[in-house]
Amino acid sequence: MAIEYSKDGAVATIRFNRPDKLNALTLSMYDDLGRAFAEAGHDDTVNVVLLTGAGERAFCVGADLTESIPALAEGRFDISEWDPAHLKVDGFFKPVVSAIRGLCLGGGFEIMLATDIRIAARDAQFQLPEAGHGFVPAGGTLVRLVRQIGYAHAMEIMLTAERFSAADMLARGVVNRLVDAADVESVATDIAGRVARLSASAVQTIKEAALTLQHLPLKDAFRQEAVLGQRAFTSDDARRGLDTFATRGNRK
Repeated sequence: MAIEYSKDGAVATIRFNRPDKLNALTLSMYDDLGRAFAEAGHDDTVNVVLLTGAGERAFCVGADLTESIPALAEGRFDISEWDPAHLKVDGFFKPVVSAIRGLCLGGGFEIMLATDIRIAARDAQFQLPEAGHGFVPAGGTLVRLVRQIGYAHAMEIMLTAERFSAADMLARGVVNRLVDAADVESVATDIAGRVARLSASAVQTIKEAALTLQHLPLKDAFRQEAVLGQRAFTSDDARRGLDTFATRGNRK
């Protein structure tokens, strides 16, 4: 399978598996990636998703230039059909950790922006080349990038179509951490595992708040924050956590 899906405990791993083509996405891979995210989203035993690419040369270089891009340019389908693959969907609040080695270009960069914690190899390279080809990064990037990092940094990345180093991306706040290429997946897996051991309802509520509250008027945002907070405080996870805390306190 060019999109691999596997589970280890509460962590689901989705892997681009077309290393000979730098993990470029065919039309069927876009469909399979959307289905993989949906499977993880609907599986109550999955708390965290790890997203990575096979091989050392690329995380993902985006849409296949011999199939996906021509089909899109010729109007054979609407770009919104890729929404599930780009996580442009309502209600997906499970954390996603990405492990990035090699090239992270175009649609691969866009899918990376849909993840929450990003671990990159020191020698990884990043680019949004779309403007140089006469189109735009509309796989979520036009919305996400200016919300995730500073405006000027986002515009430089999108408007220049230049390639950036991993150190550039760290400085601009696009990725969280740089490690040696050999350690990328193990570090990302460790982080995914640590998040997966926390309260699933708590971490998903945190992500829901981060995605839905930031552009509400302040008064409305605080009101909705209280709703989400009350839901978390009265959840089964919270009751179990408080019971555990109380039990520990009584033992002292």
